[in-house]
Amino acid sequence: MAVRIRLKRLGAKKRPYYRVVVADQRSPRDGRFIENIGRYQPMDDPSLIEIDQERALHWLRVGAQPSNTVRVLMTKVGIWDRFTAEKGQSEQGQEQGRTAVEAS
Repeated sequence: MAVRIRLKRLGAKKRPYYRVVVADQRSPRDGRFIENIGRYQPMDDPSLIEIDQERALHWLRVGAQPSNTVRVLMTKVGIWDRFTAEKGQSEQGQEQGRTAVEAS
């Protein structure tokens, strides 16, 4: 099952607000979702962006792919930078382990 982190549109006509949800890629935009991890209100001034950092990082670690819009929102909040830093550290650790094994 391919899992994505994306926006679910709610609100009245011309007054949208969104929930940041984890959903199966095949489900419709406003259909079933696995977990609600945040909200985004673009009509407020300034825009309201609330994303549960721990749950978002959990889903990113297990392989969920964010949509382009959600990736931008995560960058603004700082979640995406933290995830890429963790990912980079784990890749460096794996490379060091490989070189140690090859050297022996």
